[in-house]
Amino acid sequence: MFVAGFSTSNDGEGTPPSPLRFAQPGEPEVTAIVLDGEAVAAEIKADLVERIAALAEQGVTPGLGTLLVGDDGPSANYVAMKHRDAAELGIGSFDEHLLADVDPAAIDAVIDRWNADDAVDAYLCQYPFPPGLDYEAHLLRVDPAKDVDGLHPVNLGKLVMGTEGPLPCTPHGIQRLLLHYDVPIAGRHVVIVGRGLTIGRPLANLLSLKRPDANAAVTVVHTGVADIGALTRQADVLVAAAGSPGMITADMVKPGAAVVAAGVSYEGRKVISDVADEVADVAGWLSPRIGGVGPMTRAMLFVNTVEAAERRAASR
Repeated sequence: MFVAGFSTSNDGEGTPPSPLRFAQPGEPEVTAIVLDGEAVAAEIKADLVERIAALAEQGVTPGLGTLLVGDDGPSANYVAMKHRDAAELGIGSFDEHLLADVDPAAIDAVIDRWNADDAVDAYLCQYPFPPGLDYEAHLLRVDPAKDVDGLHPVNLGKLVMGTEGPLPCTPHGIQRLLLHYDVPIAGRHVVIVGRGLTIGRPLANLLSLKRPDANAAVTVVHTGVADIGALTRQADVLVAAAGSPGMITADMVKPGAAVVAAGVSYEGRKVISDVADEVADVAGWLSPRIGGVGPMTRAMLFVNTVEAAERRAASR
């Protein structure tokens, strides 16, 4: 994997990958298959319910903690959805909401308490923190085994190495979404627009691993690349994760490609996708603005929580 416009060659082995749904010259425009994250997340949660019940028989209730600092509206809504989903699944919730002008020592106190509390199997420090607070410094204090977001440097290092550890929720959710709809990944060219810590960089590492459900050639592009469209038009799978409203237009997409709208912005309370609506007429698969990547992110957060609880049960 290389950043900014250069993709790796595929070093995988085995049978050639199945073809993508590319339109041929003269054929009518493709109407995209919807990558329905709500439906796939529901299947994942149904599996988790069974696993949570098995843990209950061992006297273990999975516990998820959320630390929200400040009053960022989207962050507060996202945390509320996590606790709602946790209650539906039978996962215990631990919630701390601190003021924006909090002393950093108070944040560390919550982290230290949850690191030591066996009832909290996994937790997150909701990003972003208010200006003036060092999010990365507090993240480093989190016990990597309880890092539900999979963003601690230890866990990102495990991802790069291809060893077992909590996977970043949004990248893992995107991978599971593509696999559910039989979108070919192995041997294909994946172009990711955006190099952020939560999506772009970890997704590039995840999809380039030499595994049957990955093994892609990955290109990461960003605002430092002059002609992003020249690269996105090469993509068999295009992931927009830049947080730039409507930046991916139909003329930037190869007909029949899978397009994942992972980046969003907010205009008041309205959610605006990185992917323009017109892309649906060109893409072979497309995740919706609402009900696509978001539900998958939350589902994988609970997967990480339950896996942490299962490790706790196994160690008793």
